[in-house]
Amino acid sequence: MRRIVASALTLLIVVAPSFAKTHKDMYSVPCTVLWNAVKDTLRNSGKYGILGIDNTETTASFVIGGTLGGKRINSVVLNAKGETCELQVQTAYSGLIHDDAGDFKKRVDESLAKQQAVPPAAAALPAKTDSPKN
Repeated sequence: MRRIVASALTLLIVVAPSFAKTHKDMYSVPCTVLWNAVKDTLRNSGKYGILGIDNTETTASFVIGGTLGGKRINSVVLNAKGETCELQVQTAYSGLIHDDAGDFKKRVDESLAKQQAVPPAAAALPAKTDSPKN
């Protein structure tokens, strides 16, 4: 029985790193726009624990997962490609149960869609207040 457990553990240690992968997706927006969606996703989705965000390098490291699935550290970096932007997500694990990169991309896409739905002029308008008339 110990041999089976030891063999399974050894196999898991050797095979587990093969689940780690870098996922690359191109977006037809500048990296400044995409970076705002990435930060919104990390800060407001309620799914991620932020380890670090570097606005200059457009990189972030974050934790996802809980006690049952285990906590997994992932990272994201943006690379400008002219007027487009490449989103690279490095995942600790994507397998049968979890799709960290796919889930993150889906949330970034949702955040980006919300940002683009708000007209910039409407977002920049100050709130109207009634002032007393003399």
